[in-house]
Amino acid sequence: MVAMDINELLLTHEVAIRAGVFFGVLILMAVWEVLAPRRASTISKVVRWGNNLGLVVFNSILLRFIFPTAAVGVAIFVSEHNWGLLNYVQLPSFAAAAISIVVLDFVIYFQHVLMHAIPALWRLHRVHHADLDYDFTTGVRFHPLEIIVSMLIKFVAILILGPPVAAVVIFEIILNASSMFNHGNIKLPAALDRILRLLIVTPDMHRIHHSVEKDESNRNFGFNLSLWDRFFGTYRRQPRAGHEEMVVGIQNYRELRDVTSIHGLLLLPFRNKPDELTVDHHGPRN
Repeated sequence: MVAMDINELLLTHEVAIRAGVFFGVLILMAVWEVLAPRRASTISKVVRWGNNLGLVVFNSILLRFIFPTAAVGVAIFVSEHNWGLLNYVQLPSFAAAAISIVVLDFVIYFQHVLMHAIPALWRLHRVHHADLDYDFTTGVRFHPLEIIVSMLIKFVAILILGPPVAAVVIFEIILNASSMFNHGNIKLPAALDRILRLLIVTPDMHRIHHSVEKDESNRNFGFNLSLWDRFFGTYRRQPRAGHEEMVVGIQNYRELRDVTSIHGLLLLPFRNKPDELTVDHHGPRN
């Protein structure tokens, strides 16, 4: 009965719950970054936050127009037709939800690796990496075409897996919240960071992935669970230059007009510069 009540609550108020969590985490991270920043900012927060969050608004409107029901709608369709692997086995609701969240998290990890490995996808993904500072707004800064590709990948994963609808809602909430958290410009005690990153991706762990150094930016692809990087050999503990001194962004994309304004971000995938990344499983993992 409790499980049914939770499912009904999530489905009935999905948009309101997701929006509430999103803005709650956004405000929390904004305040946290002001009170305990990890790194000094190099660009005006007003400029960066305005354009990065403006891109979020643009993407949200576009996504609702193209996919009105998004991943949750696909999950409802799959559930109604009993499609997907989990609909062929009898599992407790909690177990099915837990498995679904872990599998979907792996899908996002694998998708992230592909974004770096395939040149056409990297063109889209470099909008996320070209940010010259690193904070919670970086975690929601994506080109609209990448958002569409990501959504289509999630659709395929849901069709194959057949996850409970509530699990998809919870996963989407976790994905947005964890992305803002692990991109946060916040300072955690070293001991706490070591404990947390045994399970989840921390800001210090993921910040390395935004280094201008290729052997560092091709590490730490995880967004929520940290185990995938450890298991597949893409984990790196610390950046060579240290977190305060490391340079973030992309080496050949440093012009403010290209990487800060919404107009520049929308055009960034179509600019030609020799910056293509490929996933390299060699090199130091210090």
